[in-house]
Amino acid sequence: MVINVLSLFDGMSCGQLALQRIGIQDYQYYASEIDKYAIQVTQQNFPETIQLGDIQTVNVDSLPAIDLLMAGSPCQGFSFAGKQLAFDDPRSKLFFEFVRILRECKPKYFLLENVRMKQEHLDIISEHVGVKPILINSALVSAQNRQRYYWTNIPNVVQPVDKKLILSDIIENDDTVDRSKAHCLDANYYKGGNLNSYFNKHRRQLVFCSAIDKKITYRKLTPVECERLQTVPDNYTAGVSNTQRYKMLGNGWTVDVIAHILQGIKW
Repeated sequence: MVINVLSLFDGMSCGQLALQRIGIQDYQYYASEIDKYAIQVTQQNFPETIQLGDIQTVNVDSLPAIDLLMAGSPCQGFSFAGKQLAFDDPRSKLFFEFVRILRECKPKYFLLENVRMKQEHLDIISEHVGVKPILINSALVSAQNRQRYYWTNIPNVVQPVDKKLILSDIIENDDTVDRSKAHCLDANYYKGGNLNSYFNKHRRQLVFCSAIDKKITYRKLTPVECERLQTVPDNYTAGVSNTQRYKMLGNGWTVDVIAHILQGIKW
């Protein structure tokens, strides 16, 4: 049986990585994405992906019956780290495009991911999708603290088993880290960080290098180290600039969390 999968806001196709990680190979994958660099990475890794373009133009009637609908709708308007404009943010309004497609295609299973947010926004999303979310921290399966909500009708989703991975496990060389789990990777990580934002704002993970003339030197994580934080294969995002690699990894899913959830599907 060929499984039909529709992934909205597909990014670099972490959904396909998750499917293959749990042994699902026989599927047809439809992706809605507009970022050309993310599409390039998807197509170089999964050339049979059918790209549908902007979610606002996706016509469900032109697609076969969908078995699995996945989405990680833009979260900038919801995030506690942002301005919290919620549904007034034009990016967050795209959530309702997910709702439209969910209602039109009536998939057997669906999965929606988003950031930690105010309870009132959680309640609105839950009302529209018909289920309450589970909060999972990627720290259970990776070396990164990344708390995300997952709304799904996949049965019996529980917390993943703690793999006890730590940040030093994913560093490429002998540089030093000062914590067991990285701060949450974000799409602006390409800009780098500084000591103030790192220690006082608890963001933009730094790696500390050998001291030169008693001065503290530091660097940001490499793209490969960020791939490891997101449990993505080394150099999966190679082929585009480092700036674009950081952006798509910061916007992406922690693959092993998605794989854990998808394991509950009875095909």
